[in-house]
Amino acid sequence: MSENKLKVESLSAWFYEKQVLNQVSLDFPDKKVIAIIGPSGCGKTTFIRCLNRMHELTPGAKVKGRVVLDGKDIYTEMDAMEVRRKIGMVFQKPNPFPNMSIYDNVVAGLKLMGIRDKNLLDKVVESKLREVGLWDEVSDDLKRSGAQLSGGQQQRLCIARALATDPEVLLMDEPTSSLDPSSTAKIESLVRVLKNHATVIIITHNVQQAARVSDYTAFLYLGDLIEFGETKKVFESPKNPLTEKYVTGRFG
Repeated sequence: MSENKLKVESLSAWFYEKQVLNQVSLDFPDKKVIAIIGPSGCGKTTFIRCLNRMHELTPGAKVKGRVVLDGKDIYTEMDAMEVRRKIGMVFQKPNPFPNMSIYDNVVAGLKLMGIRDKNLLDKVVESKLREVGLWDEVSDDLKRSGAQLSGGQQQRLCIARALATDPEVLLMDEPTSSLDPSSTAKIESLVRVLKNHATVIIITHNVQQAARVSDYTAFLYLGDLIEFGETKKVFESPKNPLTEKYVTGRFG
């Protein structure tokens, strides 16, 4: 297994009195794709929102345990803005900033960091849009609103926006669930490439997608981590009977 980039130690999370994660411990290897699978309501989204301190923005949210990035606890040793720069996030529903152009969407995070050098911003826009396979589709009209793009293009724009700050970890919460098969295939191809630069953690309801894109898979159920390992082993010879039932479609 690769060197671990991110370590989760005894992570529990609540919304008010309702506990949704139960002492989850997990090591994420560097520059690999890790899929998080499990039925609806099992804590997947809460789990990854804890990994970049977004869970704490929700009213009534509480977290216990440690999340360690390169040896630093993100809750006690890092500023929240620094955490979210290093651990980027792409949401389930494409969410380009509607009042911003394609160009400004890509560089929004950099401008928030105080970067104003136009030559640098121009280079980042082109390189990140090329990285997500969008440059040839939009380069003639970068002033157009990002909200005018198709759903698949919007999601790739959101990935380019997340990549612009050069995150070390990229969280993806069911990034293809609202997309057509062609757009889904483009995102899946992109995920395989992204692991050359970052650790990618992707939630998916589609177990076939997890099998296609990930190197490792974690199975969550009712807030508990049931199984974690190399994807091939989790799917072909799971250690837990519950995992076998889920990956073979017998529940979920």
